[in-house]
Amino acid sequence: MLVIEGLIPFLSPAAFRRTLAKMAKMNDQQLRIMGLFSMVFGLVLLYWVN
Repeated sequence: MLVIEGLIPFLSPAAFRRTLAKMAKMNDQQLRIMGLFSMVFGLVLLYWVN
């Protein structure tokens, strides 16, 4: 998981900073929805790899 999470800041630090700045401006509901999609994507990716 950390390898995948580390790819974006390694490949494009400027885009990573912009994304974090946008996330800081989101309300709680938007962050929860984004977190839900992230978890579902992770589960699908694990299922696909196995």
